[in-house]
Amino acid sequence: MIKAKGMAASKPKAPLALYSFERRSPQDHDVVIDIKYCGICHSDIHMTRDEWGMGAPFPMVPGHEIAGVVTAIGSKVTKYKVGDRVGVGCLVDSCRSCAHCEQDLENYCINGSTMTYGSVEKDGTVTQGGYSNVIVVTEDFVLRIPDALPLEKAAPLLCAGITTYSPLRHWGAGPGKKVAVMGLGGLGHMAVKIGAAMGAEVTVLSRSENKREDAKKLGAHKFLVTSKQSAFEENALQFDIIINTISSSEIDMASYFNLLKLDGTLVSVGVPENPLTVHPFPLILMRRSFAGSLIGSIKETQEMLDFCGAREIVPEIEMVTPDKVNEAYERVLKSDVRYRFVIDMGKL
Repeated sequence: MIKAKGMAASKPKAPLALYSFERRSPQDHDVVIDIKYCGICHSDIHMTRDEWGMGAPFPMVPGHEIAGVVTAIGSKVTKYKVGDRVGVGCLVDSCRSCAHCEQDLENYCINGSTMTYGSVEKDGTVTQGGYSNVIVVTEDFVLRIPDALPLEKAAPLLCAGITTYSPLRHWGAGPGKKVAVMGLGGLGHMAVKIGAAMGAEVTVLSRSENKREDAKKLGAHKFLVTSKQSAFEENALQFDIIINTISSSEIDMASYFNLLKLDGTLVSVGVPENPLTVHPFPLILMRRSFAGSLIGSIKETQEMLDFCGAREIVPEIEMVTPDKVNEAYERVLKSDVRYRFVIDMGKL
């Protein structure tokens, strides 16, 4: 076994504190990773506070935006070597045999993927995440980080990056397409950067006028203030794709549906604590679609990293030390970060 330490919640809603635990010794196909950085995702807050009512196991070490360096490999590992710059995202395993896994869609594993933390592995052990100094992951779920991406800025791509890249790619964002992004936070700012890099015309939909300049700097072509009803009236039937990154149920979804063109799609990637209220009429009247998207597969995540590496697309980050994680959580809830916190795990 490998001795590890991290920041964990001992029970739902408990503040995170230093925690000692063990990782498995590397098996034949395992990669041991010295974690250098880990991003803070809003999902981490939901999970450590059990706000989704999933009954996940505690103590819980969160974190699924992991960047580090390989320090050891199992005897049959072929994809990585000691010293490689690598990442781990939201998944560390899947059944690998269902119809979806066989299509390289293990993020939609029919039998349930093994999540990086708060999940149970095939041997019955509970997974613990990246707010820690070391992790052991099977090589098939490890990602190669391009040299053009600094490790600290690559970390949030493992969730925020792929969560927005996947629906943009799947629903065909590109030249000639108009994409709108609801919310300019950790996910939203990556949707703007990636959508613009794909060649789409990108518009930010925000309740806050004070993010207009940020949106422009991030690559957005247009900015609409949604606290003004006129924004919805004047921009009806404008967009091919809308990416909803907002983790709130206090949204008038009908207003946003009406911004879609005929056959347009609104994709939700933010998950609120409470259900959204959706009336079907705006969908029915213009054959619009309301869809969801869950992170991305390992193959697609590597594609996203290579895409970002080739174009030097990175998130805007603020670095924090492990002892400031609880303070960072409170700031995330207040939208007081531009735009993603990253924990320097070397300071653990």
